[in-house]
This record gives sequence, C-alpha cells and structure tokens, in this order.
Amino acid sequence: MVIYGVALLSFCMIAGVFFGELIGYLIGIDANVGGIGIAMLLLIFIANKNSKNIKIDNITKSGINFWNAMYIPIVVAMAAKQNVLAAISGGWMAITAGVFVVILSFLAIPFLYKFVKTKES
Repeated sequence: MVIYGVALLSFCMIAGVFFGELIGYLIGIDANVGGIGIAMLLLIFIANKNSKNIKIDNITKSGINFWNAMYIPIVVAMAAKQNVLAAISGGWMAITAGVFVVILSFLAIPFLYKFVKTKES
C-alpha cells in the first residue's frame, strides 16, 4: 500500500534531517548539511534492499516504489531552485562556478558512457 511508502519516506526524511543537523553542529554551523541527500540515499538503499529478513508483499513494494520515484525528482527540483536563487543573489562568482560545473558534467557524459555495459554486449 502507498501508506507504507509514506511511512518509509517519513523515516528517511527524519533520519536525514537529524544527521544533517548533526553534521552541521559538528562542523560549527547552524544549518542542515546534506540532510536531504542523506534521506534520499537512505530511501534508495532501503527501497532497493532485497533481504530475506524483510518480507514485503507486492502492494507494499509498489507503494514504496511510488514514493521512491516521486521523492527524488521533487527534492532535486526544490534544491535546484534554491541553488539558482542563491547563485543569482551570490554574484558572478557563484554563477560562473555553477555554469562551469554544468558544462563539465555535460562533457563527462561521453566519457562515462564508455563504461556502461549495455544489454546488447
């Protein structure tokens, strides 16, 4: 059921926010550092874990997969919006760094593609 996906999402979000706040506290800033990323990685790990100890029926798996599929694009879009607003208010150096990273990422795609094994191979 979808409700189990929401429960798993809530658990991952609470754990991510906790650890993000803890990391921020440990490095001496009053902010959540990487909490959303931690939550996303935890959600991906738990949703894809195929353990014999955890028995999940197909309806529950579909609920978890639904929220797994919905959560990541929404959070990435929200973070991207915040990053763009911060870059615009941060000046030319932030905008230049952002554009440089995007161009570098696009240039890395052909290089990374060589290491992907297709089903045809």
